[in-house]
Amino acid sequence: MIKRVGIVIATLVLSACATGGDGVNKTQVCAPIDEHQVAALFERWNQALQTGNPQTVADNYAEHSILLPTLSDVNRVSKADKEDYFVHFLASQPVGRVTSRLIDIGCNTATDSGMYVFTMGATGQEVQARYTFAYKWIDGQWLITNHHSSLLPVVQ
Repeated sequence: MIKRVGIVIATLVLSACATGGDGVNKTQVCAPIDEHQVAALFERWNQALQTGNPQTVADNYAEHSILLPTLSDVNRVSKADKEDYFVHFLASQPVGRVTSRLIDIGCNTATDSGMYVFTMGATGQEVQARYTFAYKWIDGQWLITNHHSSLLPVVQ
């Protein structure tokens, strides 16, 4: 009898864990993605830069997201904020290239962090920066939820 009670209690505890303890099933389905596909998300964003259209670039970002840009001291939260940044950034005709990266994949999330270089087509200048893109699977697509980019510090 004690063994059966223990089994019943264990079953109830495991059931509570699977439902979040409130009786609502919270089974999460994870969207499949691999490192190559995460790297392709950067290329999708970079291709959006090539359109020269700030709205096309901003469409890569989730509604609830933040852009901490390389060439601005303003945190960009709204879509309008992001579009405003890209109006100015795109004027330089940037083309990005990743030089090193580390990708981490979770359930419906992925991060891509490393170093990239932008060649500014308008001037030929190269800008090296560190970056992190955090992605989330939202409504059937991978969107940027956090994009942090910063110039490399000058080391003397």
